[in-house]
Amino acid sequence: MTLRNGSRPAAASNGPAPSPSTCRECAKDLARLQRRKRPAVQASWPAVSVVDLFCGCGGMTIGLVEAAAERRFRLHIPLALDDDQIAADTYLRNFPGAGLERAKVESLIDGDLGEPLTVLERRLRKRIGHVSILVGGPPCQGHSDLNNRTRRNDPRNQLYARMARAAEVLRPDVLIIENVPRVANDHGGVVQVARDALLARRYRVHAAPLDLRKVGVPQRRRRHVLLAVSRSLPDPKEILDGIDGTCADHARTVGWAIGDLEHVEPLNAFDRAGVLSPDNRVRIEKLFRDGLHDLDNEDRPPCHRDKEHTYRSMYGRLWWNQPAQTITTGFGSMGQGRYVHPTQRRTITPHEAARLQTIPDYVQLGIDEQRGAWAQMIGNAVPPFLTRALGRALLPHLTTLPEPSAPTTVKTRPPMRVR
Repeated sequence: MTLRNGSRPAAASNGPAPSPSTCRECAKDLARLQRRKRPAVQASWPAVSVVDLFCGCGGMTIGLVEAAAERRFRLHIPLALDDDQIAADTYLRNFPGAGLERAKVESLIDGDLGEPLTVLERRLRKRIGHVSILVGGPPCQGHSDLNNRTRRNDPRNQLYARMARAAEVLRPDVLIIENVPRVANDHGGVVQVARDALLARRYRVHAAPLDLRKVGVPQRRRRHVLLAVSRSLPDPKEILDGIDGTCADHARTVGWAIGDLEHVEPLNAFDRAGVLSPDNRVRIEKLFRDGLHDLDNEDRPPCHRDKEHTYRSMYGRLWWNQPAQTITTGFGSMGQGRYVHPTQRRTITPHEAARLQTIPDYVQLGIDEQRGAWAQMIGNAVPPFLTRALGRALLPHLTTLPEPSAPTTVKTRPPMRVR
C-alpha cells in the first residue's frame, strides 16, 4: 500500500498497537480520512454557492464539499480570500475552480457595520451574486489563553465583526463564524456586536461553544460557533444543538485517527517528525522509560517548573485510547503541548496532525513546503468535520443556483508545483 505523498508503511513492530474500533460509523469516517481521491461530483447536481473568508488551506470548505457530495450537491466558490500566500496557494491547488483572492478581508469589505454599502462593496455584491453559505474563521490568536500580551483586547479581534459586515454585503442564506470559546469575553464585545448587526438584517442567530468531539473530531477541542440563518431556514439553535458525528456514545481517539501511520516509512518531510533538541531527547526517553504521559516537574525547563497554570500537557505524551489535546501550530514541538507520539520517541508528524484535524489524505498540502508552513496551515485549520456536520443539516434547506455557473476569474499567480 502506498500512502499520500509517496509514503509506504513499514513492517509493523511487536510494540503496542491501537485497538480497532467496532463502530460502523467510525470505520466509515476513517476510510473517508484515508482516501486519496476527493468525493466524486457530477455537473448535473444542483450547485450551492459558498464564500470562504480567512479561508486558509480550506478546512471549512473541505467539510462542505464532503457534506455536499453526500447530499448530491456540488459547490460553486465565487470567492475565497486569505492574505497568507502559501495557504492561499494551497487552497487553489485543492479548489482550482475557486475565485481565489490573496488579500485582506478589509480590502474588499471596507464599510462599517450598519452603514450603506461602499462603492467597493456594491461591486463585490454584483460580481459574486447569490451566496448560499458564507463561512469564516477569523484569526483567533487575540482571544487565545496562550496569548498573555493582548488577550481579548487585540485589534485582530475586530476581524470577527468583518464577518457580520460581509453578511450585510453578500446577503447569504447562512453565515457560519468559527473561533475560540474565549471570543465571547472579548473586551470589545465583538460577538454581541456581530449578533446585533445580523439581527438588524433579520437573520436568526445562535452562538454557543461546541465540543468538537460531538461531531467526530478526535481532539479535546472546544470552539465557539455563531450560526445565522435567513428566516426561511430551520432555527439555528436547533441546528447547533442537534448536530453530531453519529457516535454520541463514544469519542474518537488518537489511535482511531493515526494508528495506521504508526510505522509509516518517512519518505518525505510530511511523514517525518521534527528534529529534537538534546534536552528534549532526554525528556522523551524519560517519558517512555518510566511509562509516563506527564513529565515530572523537575524534568521540565525552569520556565515551566512550579508554575500554577493549566499547561500540564506541555512536554507530555499522547494516549492511544483518548482524544488528542487541541492541535495548534505548535504540534511539532513537545514544549508547545502534549504532542509526543504514544509509542514512538518523537513528536507527531504533519500528516498525523492533519489526520487529527480531520483533514482527509486527498487534500494536497504539498510535500516540499517548509515545516513552519505546514504548522500554520494545519494548526490554524477549522476541522472539516465541523462544517461537514453543519452542511448535512443545512444543505437540504438552501436555495441552489439556477444553472451551472462558471467560476469567477481573478488574476492570481499559478499555484506552486507539487512533485
